[in-house]
Amino acid sequence: MVVKPLTGNYAAAYAAKLSRVKVVAAYPITPQTTIVEKLAQFIEDGEMDAKMIRVESEHSALAAAYGAASGGVRAFTATSSQGLLYMHEMVWWVAGSRIPLVMAIVTRTLGPPWNIWTDHSDIMDQRDSGWLIMMAEHNQEVLDETIKMFKITEDPRVFLPGIVGLDAFILSHTTEPVDIPDQELVDTFLPPRRQPYVFKPGDSLLMGNVPRNLKENMRMREDIHNSLEAAKKVIEEVDEEWGKLTGRRYGGLIECYRCEDASHFIVGMGAWVGDMREAVDSLRTNGIKVGLIKVRYVRPFPREDILKWVVNAKSVIVFDRSVSAGSAGPLFLDVAAHLMAAGIRVPVKNILAGITGLDVTYEDIADAVLKSVAEVEETGKFSRFIEWYYGR
Repeated sequence: MVVKPLTGNYAAAYAAKLSRVKVVAAYPITPQTTIVEKLAQFIEDGEMDAKMIRVESEHSALAAAYGAASGGVRAFTATSSQGLLYMHEMVWWVAGSRIPLVMAIVTRTLGPPWNIWTDHSDIMDQRDSGWLIMMAEHNQEVLDETIKMFKITEDPRVFLPGIVGLDAFILSHTTEPVDIPDQELVDTFLPPRRQPYVFKPGDSLLMGNVPRNLKENMRMREDIHNSLEAAKKVIEEVDEEWGKLTGRRYGGLIECYRCEDASHFIVGMGAWVGDMREAVDSLRTNGIKVGLIKVRYVRPFPREDILKWVVNAKSVIVFDRSVSAGSAGPLFLDVAAHLMAAGIRVPVKNILAGITGLDVTYEDIADAVLKSVAEVEETGKFSRFIEWYYGR
């Protein structure tokens, strides 16, 4: 292994190279572009045995990657924001076709107005499509999870595509030391590509035609749901195997920080989890027993892992960097729904912050949590379940 200073985007590119991706289809968009630029450089320099397909749009980028993967090779693409929305039709086609494929999403605010800073609106807009979706906290996790995502999605218990998300600029353009594993180690870890079927010239195979039996069509959707549920075990197994090879275990679907004796829990995902750790440490020095649940996988949603930690909590405070307008933050909606379904009567609050790229510091997070905890300690409940937080 070798340690190099890498941006999050370059970490994603190195991971695709190490995974022996054979086709990269790409269309540039800020802040994703340097991922595919780096892959193009690898290919041109002869460091990567792959084909770069330069297409006319993001929709075509995913369509080309989908076609390549359907033909039996490992494929990769990446995008952000409006580009992901332009891909949205193909996002559903890839999942519905049960084709393993990996895509990096550099999360970026959606317009209008035009805005290149990070929030999670673009990636959370894909949560109902049937893709596995994980969010990275740091650049090492970007590299590791991209490699692991190929193995998870190509497992016969899953056979679905996967997204690795990283926050724009906070990770994508920020340099950190990243441990790059040897090619031999990745080859040992990642077996030859597997998929449910392969399109071959001359072979008769029909996929995606109009269904004659709508019950069977609905069962296909149920099967996607069941495969995402089955993916939970695969994610944990792959995390354990990667940990044995590299020494880096992430905990599977979630990671819990200072949770063992916590009375109040913060829930969040993405790069600002690092700030949440500092906020937890700050609050702990003031005698407030706060724990942090880092959601690594949004889909499949890790309800069992979250519920076992918060079952006896005094409160749960969910931070969202996107909002389902007219309702609440999507991460909060998942957490609250599963708490209620499990009969766990814990006060839950949604803090909407950092949307449209508004800066959020660890002091801001600590301030919002401190006020929320004080209220629930005094009254046993929250006076309102949702708060738009703009900072101190």
